[in-house]
Amino acid sequence: MDPMDGLPIGDYALLSDCRSAALVSRAGSVDWLCFPRFDAPAVFARVLDPQGGHFAIRPAGDFAASRAYVDQTMALETTFVTASGTAALTDAMAIGHNERGHHLGAGSPGVLLRRLECTGGEMDVEITYAPRPEYGLIHPILETVSGGLAARGGAGRLMLSGPAGFRVDGATATARLHLIAGQTVMFALQHGRMQEPPLAAWDASQIAARLTDTMEGWRSWSAIHQTYEGPWREAVIRSLITLKALTYAPTGGMVAAPTTSLPERLGGVRNWDYRYCWLRDATFTLYALMSGGYVEEAKAWREWLLRAVAGMPSQLNIMYGLAGERRLSELELEWLPGYEGSAPVRIGNAAHRQFQLDVYGEVMDALYVAGRFGLKPDEDAWRLQRAARRLGIGLASAG
Repeated sequence: MDPMDGLPIGDYALLSDCRSAALVSRAGSVDWLCFPRFDAPAVFARVLDPQGGHFAIRPAGDFAASRAYVDQTMALETTFVTASGTAALTDAMAIGHNERGHHLGAGSPGVLLRRLECTGGEMDVEITYAPRPEYGLIHPILETVSGGLAARGGAGRLMLSGPAGFRVDGATATARLHLIAGQTVMFALQHGRMQEPPLAAWDASQIAARLTDTMEGWRSWSAIHQTYEGPWREAVIRSLITLKALTYAPTGGMVAAPTTSLPERLGGVRNWDYRYCWLRDATFTLYALMSGGYVEEAKAWREWLLRAVAGMPSQLNIMYGLAGERRLSELELEWLPGYEGSAPVRIGNAAHRQFQLDVYGEVMDALYVAGRFGLKPDEDAWRLQRAARRLGIGLASAG
């Protein structure tokens, strides 16, 4: 087993393009990544299975690591220190070209960006690329192409752009680089569908430009309505960025979490898929965003809600899919051992069939607060509020 297996979940940091998400370990390994949506089958799933796939960039031999997000962005910088040198690894999920402000993530391309810069001395670096689409079920065909590695397997394509001379062994590629101070290497992992044309590799200048563009995009969103100047300013901004990162930009839906099957307790069976939109959770998220001045996000969520309910408030679910899906059929993935051996691993969530009376009040409250924070009235929303009030009162009385 790789010495970096079995990491606590608190060792991971989140990346997002407001469509999908990745988890990166302190040791520079991407151990969870879903393309092209939060709820899509994972390409890397090592958090649930040591053999579930990962993409690691780390110093060879012993090292110390520290990390922080780049100011007011979702780009993560990990600093590696060895006996011979230092290096900075910057990771981000690409935001669409020139996307700014409230439009963040509207056209995100589904690309993981990774930049490694040797900042002092020299360093040997090991790279391991082991994509395992469909939650580790598929071991894809890896093919060396100009500028990178192409992977084919299942319904998707992957293109890893980068300078390293990879050695391919089955469905795993490895490389070793020697960097000296001032040298930088760039990687981009793109996702596409099998029925689409093959993906073209990006060169270093394209990757660098998209990384800069991504950081500027996040800063533009962070700067829109930031009026809080108290002692916890950095924590407030970081919290708002994280909430935005869990928003599915094409629809305005908000996922409860970017992962599935992390157990309530180790070895337990209460391992659920949280990559869906609970109305209760979304309500509290909206409170925070609107308090920070992000009323446009509340408007997008209201539109998502109205589409999801679709004129039938009597059938209001407690949760929906990212695009408003009602059927979230639950399955167990028996080939995955689960986080720290906590099986079963589940996708989908049978809780969509549950009845929880408080959801009517949560929806009413969220729409009311949105109006109080300046969201203009909407006739369809008002119709939903009236119907939810009547239903909530009636059901409560019947109970």
